[in-house]
Amino acid sequence: MAEGIDQSITAEALLALEGRARSEGTGLEAADLVGCWQLEQVWPKGRLQASQFSGVLLRGLAAQLEIREEAGALQLRNSVRLGAVELFFEGPGALKGRRPLLQFQFLRMGLRVAGRQWWERALPAPAPQRTPFFALIGRDASGWLAARGRGGGLAQWRLPGQHGLS
Repeated sequence: MAEGIDQSITAEALLALEGRARSEGTGLEAADLVGCWQLEQVWPKGRLQASQFSGVLLRGLAAQLEIREEAGALQLRNSVRLGAVELFFEGPGALKGRRPLLQFQFLRMGLRVAGRQWWERALPAPAPQRTPFFALIGRDASGWLAARGRGGGLAQWRLPGQHGLS
């Protein structure tokens, strides 16, 4: 695994946690998700090994998921950055169910260069049966969040400054 990654977070550990989340729920609420989460590891669907290539690439592009709560509703912003150039997707989200699912829609995408908006485009809402989601697996007090995406892969993010390395 890459330097600086918490090696105690394995696919096996996440699968065990996911089993508990499916049967007992996670107890996560919107306030638990608020923050600017930096992508740390990804596991492709059906794999027990984290994808080193994807992880290094996405960390190198400073991939992050920002979750804000505004007027009682969740707002998500997913972005990647290369130098001063940032590509982002934004839209509303909501927690559904006991596990819960973090459902979202990216209704806007844009490009910022050196902090200045250069381009923006509205995106069509997905069909209801194709709404993207993250099935939340867990959030640890050491500052990590894990979820399974609609496509079946696992992802693990970390809040900046909270490493929890052993």
